Amino acid sequence: MGPKTAKVYETIRARLASGEYAPGDKMPSERTLSEELGIGRTALRQVLARLLAEGALEVRGRSSYRVPGAVSVTTPEGLEPWRIHGERDLYDNRWVKLQLWDVEPPGVERFEHHVVKLHHVAITAVLDDQDRVLMMWRYRFVPQQWGWELPGGIVDEGENPSDTALREVVEETGWRPKSVEHVVTYQPMVGMVDSPHEIFVGHGAEQVGSPTDLEEAGHIEWVPLTDIPGLMARGELMGSGTLVALLHILATRGKQGATASR
Repeated sequence: MGPKTAKVYETIRARLASGEYAPGDKMPSERTLSEELGIGRTALRQVLARLLAEGALEVRGRSSYRVPGAVSVTTPEGLEPWRIHGERDLYDNRWVKLQLWDVEPPGVERFEHHVVKLHHVAITAVLDDQDRVLMMWRYRFVPQQWGWELPGGIVDEGENPSDTALREVVEETGWRPKSVEHVVTYQPMVGMVDSPHEIFVGHGAEQVGSPTDLEEAGHIEWVPLTDIPGLMARGELMGSGTLVALLHILATRGKQGATASR
C-alpha cells in the first residue's frame, strides 16, 4: 500500500473502531467512499480487500460490503444468576490461586465450589501476504508432547493487552508485527478456571532479531494456513488460544468465500 492507500485504510479502520460503522451496517458504496476519501476506485478496492481478509468487513453480493457482527438471536430474559455468598483461599502464589467459593444456584441448595484463578494472557496470530501464520514448534512437558503454538504470554499489571501481544511475539519469535487487532476474549475452562484469554490477529511483520525468551522459544516457522486443518487432525496444535485464533481466521475466510460466491 502507498501512503494515500494506507491513510484511507486507517481512516476506515478508525471509523469501524469508533462505531461510526456499526455491526450489521451496510457500508457506503464504493463510489461514495471514493469521492468522500479522495481515492480512486482501484486503490479503494485494495483497501476493502485487506479489510475483508482481516475479517473487519464482509461482502454481500457484488461490491456490497457490510460490517460483520450482527446476530438474529435475542438475549434471554428473566433468568437468575448464581449467588456468591463468600470465598476463601486454599493456596496462593504468583502463578496460581486456588479458592473455595460458597455458591447458590437458583432453586438448588448452596455448596462450595473450587475456583482456580490464573493469569490474564494475550495470544497473537500473525499473518503474512502469502497466507502463512507465524508459529513455534515447542515441547510442553505437562502433556509430554511436541506441537505448534502461537506466541503469547501473561499481561503484566497495568499493561494494555495489545502491548502484551506485540511484546510476546517479539520476545518469542524475533518478529515484530506491523499492527495487531483484538478479535475475541474468552475463558478456556469457564466452569472452574478464571483466566481471560485475549486473542489478536496481526498482518505483516519484520524480523528484528532472534528470540530473547529462551525458555519459551522453539523452532520458528511461517506455516501455510492450508496446513492448519491437517495439523489440527493430527493433534499438533496445542493450547486453546492457538485453536481459537486459527479457527477464527479460517471461519472468517470461509465466510468471505461463501458470500463472494453467491
